[in-house]
Amino acid sequence: MRSFFYIIFASIISSSFFIDPYRSITNTSFKAGEYYEYRIKFGIFPVGEALVDVSPQIFSVNNRPCFRVNILGRTTGLTDLFNIRNNYRSYLDTSAFVSQRFLMNIKENNYKKEQTVFFNHINNTATRSQDKDHKDFKVPDNIQDVVSGYYFLRILDFSKIKLGETISANLFFDDEIYNMKVKYNGKGEVKTKFGKIKVLKLNPILPPNKMFEGENAIRVWVSDDKNHVPIRIEVDFSVGSASMELKQYRGNRHEFDWIK
Repeated sequence: MRSFFYIIFASIISSSFFIDPYRSITNTSFKAGEYYEYRIKFGIFPVGEALVDVSPQIFSVNNRPCFRVNILGRTTGLTDLFNIRNNYRSYLDTSAFVSQRFLMNIKENNYKKEQTVFFNHINNTATRSQDKDHKDFKVPDNIQDVVSGYYFLRILDFSKIKLGETISANLFFDDEIYNMKVKYNGKGEVKTKFGKIKVLKLNPILPPNKMFEGENAIRVWVSDDKNHVPIRIEVDFSVGSASMELKQYRGNRHEFDWIK
């Protein structure tokens, strides 16, 4: 009998050391293999494009299954004289929807910057590597990068979010921890090349800075369906306004409800 209680006690104690530290979130918004292409304008002039895709393959990072999400922003046409190729890649945990690894490759004319961040969600640390420099940071629970944070927003149930409510998440970028805040401003409708579509209006809240024009400088319209895909984005800079609108898509998990 004494041995029996020892076994039960040992089992309870040992199991407490193997509790999964990761949260689990259901994703009904996107899948591996989706692709979105956006046209970027500054004022009325086309200046570039953004390509957003989720690899068809699932990758293992930190022994966790991950989506590989890639975002490429580049100049086109006459503006390609500036030769901008900015690439951001996130390995996004398929269950916890946190970043396991983040890569940034910036190329703007002669300026180049390459950076990799490895996240340890058990120890709540991030290790940034750039050239030969490596630095460790203490980070909060469920930390995001700039790409995974965007996909985290996509899987939220907006039917449970009230008008004017602010959603927040911690984000690590360029050696800094930010409290990303996004305000839900209700519903609307946007006209596109594919037809009109019902949307949710989101407003990322920015701290005061000289680059953007006011707290409401960024406005995002995402499809009011299970996809929650950005259809249009507008940004007010101190020197003018830019916009990004959906140009092409494929591999989306749910059909869009275009209104002709």
